Amino acid sequence: MEIMSPAFKTGARIPTKFTCEGENVSPALTWRDVPEEAACLALIVDDPDAPSGTFTHWVVYNLPTIPESLDEGVSLSERLSEGLREGLNGAGQQGYMGPCPPRGHGEHRYYFRLYALDQKLALEGRVTRGQLLDVMEGHIIEQAMWMGLYSRS
Repeated sequence: MEIMSPAFKTGARIPTKFTCEGENVSPALTWRDVPEEAACLALIVDDPDAPSGTFTHWVVYNLPTIPESLDEGVSLSERLSEGLREGLNGAGQQGYMGPCPPRGHGEHRYYFRLYALDQKLALEGRVTRGQLLDVMEGHIIEQAMWMGLYSRS
């Protein structure tokens, strides 16, 4: 299984448009080779280089395996009818929060991790990254990762 973004190459700088210094919209994401037995996908975007520990930028779960993409700047609230859900980012809000490392703190790594799950998740309410990871335990069939870099001067 693979996850990719047409907005930037893995290991490359994330364009400003997708950060707090730009439009703060989510980049387009695509995936392929999802295992046939996958019931849904989950996506976690985080920054392990944050000063206070790993900071969560986006939590999405119960993503359908088809279509194999999320559009740039997607409003996931429009797709809730499909069963798709968003959890809480590190600021305690639902939705995407673009990279925004402290100025002068150097380059941070932002991981876009996609998980193929063997069942849809029966989660409701304001789910955190940790809660999602706990519930996914034992249900991950396969995972893929895409990483971008960002720093503020």
